[in-house]
Amino acid sequence: MAEEVALIVGGGPGISASCARLFASEGMKVAVAARNIDKDVLKSLAKDYGITRIACDASDPESVAALYDNVTDLLGAPTLVVHNIDGRPKDVFRKSITEVEPGPFLETLKNSTYSAFLIGQRAAREMLAQDGRDGHKGTILFTNASAAMKGYPLSGAFAAASQGKSGLAQSMARELMPQGIHVAHVPIDAAIGWEQPDGSRAHWLGGETKNDNMAHPDRIAEVYLQLHRQHKSTWAYEIVLRPWQETW
Repeated sequence: MAEEVALIVGGGPGISASCARLFASEGMKVAVAARNIDKDVLKSLAKDYGITRIACDASDPESVAALYDNVTDLLGAPTLVVHNIDGRPKDVFRKSITEVEPGPFLETLKNSTYSAFLIGQRAAREMLAQDGRDGHKGTILFTNASAAMKGYPLSGAFAAASQGKSGLAQSMARELMPQGIHVAHVPIDAAIGWEQPDGSRAHWLGGETKNDNMAHPDRIAEVYLQLHRQHKSTWAYEIVLRPWQETW
C-alpha cells in the first residue's frame, strides 16, 4: 500500500507543527507550506521527522499551483490537506471598525478566506481525479476560530474572514462529500498553548497554560487524524474544540 501524503498549509509552532509530527509518526509523507520555510520549528521538523518544506504564499494562485506541483512531484498526490492559517496582520488586531484601515482588512480576507478557497479548490481538483480507497478520495480540513460563529467587538476583519471561511467550508462539504471527499471545519474556541523550550505551555498573548486552560496542539492534531480516518458512514462536518474551563 502506498504511503499517504499530507499537506499542511501554515508553518507555525502550534497546530501545524503538531500535525506534522503526528502524521509523520503515523507513516505519512508530510509537506509543510509556509511563506518563510526557514523558521526554527520547520528546520527542526525537517531534521527530526523528515518533513518537506515548501515555500508558498497561499493567497497567490500561482504560488498555490506551484505548491501542488512540487508536492506531487516530490511526495505524491496529497490525500490529507490541512489549511491552518489565521490570516490576521497586526494592523487589524483589536482595532475598532472606525480605526481599521481598508488595506489590512483586505489582507485579512486574502490570507484567510481567499487562501482557503485557493488551497481547497486545488485540493478538490486533485482528489476528484484519484480513485480513492473504499470511496474515500481524500480529506480537506479547515482550522478556524470562535469568530467563525460570533463576531466580537474590535474584530470586524477577523470575523468577516472567519465567517467567510466557515461558509466556504460548508459549501464545499455539501458539494464534495457525496463525491468522496471528506471536508471538515474545526473552529477552535481557545488560546492555543504550545510547548516552550523550558517544557511549559504558553500562548504569546494569553501567557502560561494553567490546569489545561488552553487548547493543546497535540490533542488538536489527534482530532484531525481521527477526522481523516473516520468511516464514510459517519463523516463529521464540524467539530468545535474548547478547553474544559472555557467560557462560552
